[in-house]
Order: sequence, then C-alpha cells, then structure tokens
Amino acid sequence: MEKAERPGSQNHMSRESSLGYQVNYLARLLEQALRVRIDRHGVVPGQFAQLLALYEEEPLTQRELCERVQIEQSTMAYTLQRMQRDGLIDRVADPRDGRRARITLTQRARQIHEVLMSAARDVNEAATLGLGEDEVATLMSAIERIIKNLEVGDGRRRRR
Repeated sequence: MEKAERPGSQNHMSRESSLGYQVNYLARLLEQALRVRIDRHGVVPGQFAQLLALYEEEPLTQRELCERVQIEQSTMAYTLQRMQRDGLIDRVADPRDGRRARITLTQRARQIHEVLMSAARDVNEAATLGLGEDEVATLMSAIERIIKNLEVGDGRRRRR
C-alpha cells in the first residue's frame, strides 16, 4: 500500500505550487467572468472557441473545427447541435462531398461578433489589471512555450 504524501515531504506538491492546478483554477475563473458577460447574448463559454474559429474562417467541417479548437468529435457534435439549436450556426452540405456538412455562422452570430469580442477583451483586461504590457507579453510567451512543450511531449502537433 502506498503512503500518502505529506506536506513537507519531497513528493508533496501543494495546490499553490502546482502549475496544473493554478492554470486550471485560472481557466475556471476566466470562464466564469466570460459567462457573466456573454450569457445574456445566448452564448456560453463552451461555444466561444468554436465561434472564434468560425469568425476567423468559415465554412469549416466538424473535423476541421475539432482540430482548430482541440475538442473531441463527440463533444464537438454535442456543442454544434446546441449552437445550431441556439441559432448560432448552420450546417450546409459540402458541394464537393454531400456526406459532409460545412459549418457556417448565422446572421445572429455575425451580429453579436463585436459584443462577444468586447466581452473577451474586458475579461482579459480584468485578468491582467496591474500588469504592464511587457509583463502580459512575457506571460503570453511563457504560456505559448508551455503549450508547445506539452504538445511535443505527448507526440502530437496541434493546430490551434
């Protein structure tokens, strides 16, 4: 039977010293702050990455969208179903392959584009309050490096 790790032991890692814990907690806080700002527009944070990808380029297939936002097919299928129900996306048959659907934004999604971007900027500003531009740039650079380290470390190269 394994011994439980105790504070002060070499193997113990506190939540405050765990990069994974801290980043996960930060992600939850960012999600909550975003939810408060976008909920009244009928969008939830779980749809935000897909909308960003589609604002960057559309139409996309479900597979392309999965690759862009790094979400499993089953999760993406459910999210897209909800987004279609909520009037954010449409699925149109691919003219080159009728078995595939291409995901496009609805007029409603286009109309709330700037409101959503403003909400995201507000959250980023609130999160970085008191940090200088150079500190934010350093933070973003460090996060990008950590992501690349983990992508290479698990043998996958992801497109975001």
